[in-house]
Amino acid sequence: MKPLKQFSIPFTGLKIGKHQFEFEIDNSFFDAFEYSLVKKGNLKVALEMDKQETMLILQFHIFGTIELDCDKCLSEFAAPIDVKERQIVKFAEDELESDDLEIIMLNRSESEIDVSTMIYEFITVSVPYIKICEENGTGVQCDQEMIERLNKLSISNQAEEEKTVDDPRWEALKKLK
Repeated sequence: MKPLKQFSIPFTGLKIGKHQFEFEIDNSFFDAFEYSLVKKGNLKVALEMDKQETMLILQFHIFGTIELDCDKCLSEFAAPIDVKERQIVKFAEDELESDDLEIIMLNRSESEIDVSTMIYEFITVSVPYIKICEENGTGVQCDQEMIERLNKLSISNQAEEEKTVDDPRWEALKKLK
């Protein structure tokens, strides 16, 4: 059985109108994506699908927490996620490429839609570019022991750089200015 089979929604038997779906996302969801930026998480997805004659309008609400690594102190922390996105799926006789990022073209012969990739992309895009415990977490402070160690190493590196500046071997190069 495919691990993401539960995210495949058969829409052909549904009546025209709005339909509600709910999904639970855990670590196994992220394991299904080979190079996932997020490895752990506990999320819920509320999906409203508005079925119309020529299209599906999908409204996603993804909320919960994901585990991230702090870029400052390297410790793992829980970051809250609350994403609301819309995706439009239009039916066509043959699969056409759409220039609009919000519109997906789907062949009329299709009977179900897999929303796992959409959910994964919405979660991944919501991950902050710079991940810091104190800014992106739920009140967690950075590991002070690690911060002190990093500061100590950076000060010793600066002192080492200053020594190389005063090195007499560089004097010949300074005269070339």
